[in-house]
Amino acid sequence: MPKIPSRYSYFAYGVIQAGLTCSIAAAIASLPFAEEGRFFQHWLRSWSVSWLTMLPVVVSATPFIRRLVDRMTNHS
Repeated sequence: MPKIPSRYSYFAYGVIQAGLTCSIAAAIASLPFAEEGRFFQHWLRSWSVSWLTMLPVVVSATPFIRRLVDRMTNHS
C-alpha cells in the first residue's frame, strides 16, 4: 500500500471517517427499500450524496475537533 505523507493524515482520516459513517447511516436509511429489492441502489445513491456532502465538513472540522479534545483531556 502506498504511504501518504503524515502532513495529510487529517485528510486521510476525514476520507475514511466520512465514508464509514455515511455508509452506515445510508444503510440504515435504505433498510425500508430492502423488501422492494432496491436496497443497494438506494444505499449507493444515499451514500454518495452524504459522503460528498460530509467529506468537506469532516476534513475542515477535524483540526478544530482535535484541538478541542486536546483541551478537554490531559493531552500533553
